Amino acid sequence: MVIYVNGDSHAAAAEAAVPHGWAEDDPFYYGLGKRAHPENERVSFGCEIANRMNAILDLDAQSGASNARILRTTRDYIARTNPDKDTLVIVQWSTWEREEWLIDQEYYQVGASGTDSVPESHAAQYKQFVTEIDWTAKRAHWHDEIWQFHNELMDQKIRHVFFNGNNHFFGLPDQRTWNHAYMNPYDSHGTYDSVLRENGYKTVNNHSWHFGAEAHCFWANFVLQYIHSHNI
Repeated sequence: MVIYVNGDSHAAAAEAAVPHGWAEDDPFYYGLGKRAHPENERVSFGCEIANRMNAILDLDAQSGASNARILRTTRDYIARTNPDKDTLVIVQWSTWEREEWLIDQEYYQVGASGTDSVPESHAAQYKQFVTEIDWTAKRAHWHDEIWQFHNELMDQKIRHVFFNGNNHFFGLPDQRTWNHAYMNPYDSHGTYDSVLRENGYKTVNNHSWHFGAEAHCFWANFVLQYIHSHNI
């Protein structure tokens, strides 16, 4: 069995074991680029789920990833591997405002944090992007995009579980039935971040959005309980 996990820094377990987001932040793993740091991957909720299910983990998450990247790379994975009933796809969705820009054949993950790195040629475009973000429109857009992807996976009979990292669809009037494939999409208390905080877990430091190994273990149990209770 294969557990395929995609998402942003939460799924990549940034800072969970060592204070790195990307593997290349550590000189010993520079050649791995923007993959999850191996020591963080080992304590990630994805690794914990795979261990509990006696499965192989294929972790495709990347710190700073946009939903566009998550969709692109997950679709690439499906096209490349043609997964069957022995594959479970788990996707943690990122914040709604992030975008993916293809510049000179390189993908850039662009968000509103003000710390994003884009070529100087696109600095003005980035400033415009930050000032013009329409969160309501972004939320509705990703609701539609994720719904379409969910139906793609249903048509291909690929088992999958979705959940939100920080943002949610609370208050969105166009609520849909996800056949239990989306964990609490319309609940503001149902995100990864909210569930962990409400169960007493704190981020690794006061300046971080990331959680440690114990929190990842808790979330793995939370997801596994959901999977088993809904026969996914």
